[in-house]
Amino acid sequence: RALPDVRDGLKPVHRRVLYAMNELGLSHNKAYKKSARIVGEVLGKYHPHGDSSVYDAMVRMAQEWSMRYTLVDGQGNYGNQDGDGPAAMRYTEARLEKLAEHMLDDIEKETVDFQLNFDDSEEEPTVLPTRIPQLLINGSSGIAVGMATNMMPHNLGEVIDGCVAYIENKNCTVDDLMQYVKAPDFPTGGVIYGMEGVKAGMHFGRGRVVVRGKVTVETKPGGKEQLIITEVPYQVNRDALTNRIGELVNEKVIEGITHVNNESNQKEGTRVVIELRKDAIANVIINQLYKHTDLQTSYGI
Repeated sequence: RALPDVRDGLKPVHRRVLYAMNELGLSHNKAYKKSARIVGEVLGKYHPHGDSSVYDAMVRMAQEWSMRYTLVDGQGNYGNQDGDGPAAMRYTEARLEKLAEHMLDDIEKETVDFQLNFDDSEEEPTVLPTRIPQLLINGSSGIAVGMATNMMPHNLGEVIDGCVAYIENKNCTVDDLMQYVKAPDFPTGGVIYGMEGVKAGMHFGRGRVVVRGKVTVETKPGGKEQLIITEVPYQVNRDALTNRIGELVNEKVIEGITHVNNESNQKEGTRVVIELRKDAIANVIINQLYKHTDLQTSYGI
C-alpha cells in the first residue's frame, strides 16, 4: 500500500478514490459532491482503513503545490503551502479533473483486470487503464517494509516527447531520452543546481537532486536592498522557512538582515521579503541562506 504500481503510478488508496469518484459520476463538467460522501463510498466499498487516510489522499491529489498535475478538482479550503491543514471533509467538495478522467477511460470495456473487494461484495480494478504516464509526471514517495521509493515529478510535455522518441526508436539510450526529459519539474518551481545527481538518477535510479529557491534582489528608494523569494523548493513550508531565517538572525549566524516577512497568498503566489542593512552584501546573504536554510534542499531519487 505504500508503493505505487508502475503501470498507473498509483497506490491502492489513490486508485480507489479515483475509481469511486468515477463510479459516482463526478466528471469534470458535473457538479461538485461533498467530500464526506466520496470518502464514505471509498470506505464502505473498497478501502477498509480509517477515513482520515482516504481524505488525506484525496486532498493531496487536489493541491497544486503537492501534485505537478492535480487529479482531483477541489472546492473549499484545501489547505495551503504554509502548512495550514484542509477543512474537515464535511465542509469541502470535490470532483475529478479532466486529466484523471483519462486515467479511467474505457474502464467499463474490460480493459483491466478486476478483483473482489474486502468482503467480496463489489469489484474493484487492480490497476487503472491509464492513458497518461502518471508515475513519471507526478512522481511518488513511500516507505514500505524493506523497500522504499522516491520519484520526482516531471513535465508532461517532456515525458510525452520522450515516449514518442522511444516508440520511434526502441534502442535509444538514456542519454538520448534525456534530450527530451531533461530533469524533474516541481510544482512549486525552484532551480535545479547541478545536473550530476539528476544524470545518476536517470541512469541508475539513484541520485540526488539539489533544488534552490528563486531569489531576486530589489533596491528600495532609500538605497537599501531587499531579497524577494518568489519560488521555494518542493515540499518546503514557507512559514517554517521564514521562521528559520528569523532564528538564524537572532542567533547571529547570518548578519545584515533587519526584517523578514512571508507575504505569500493564493492569488499572487510565493513572496517572502527579506530586508537588508545598508552595508549588507546581498550575494553573501543569499549564499548563507542556501547553506543554513531550506532555500536549498536535496531530494534523493
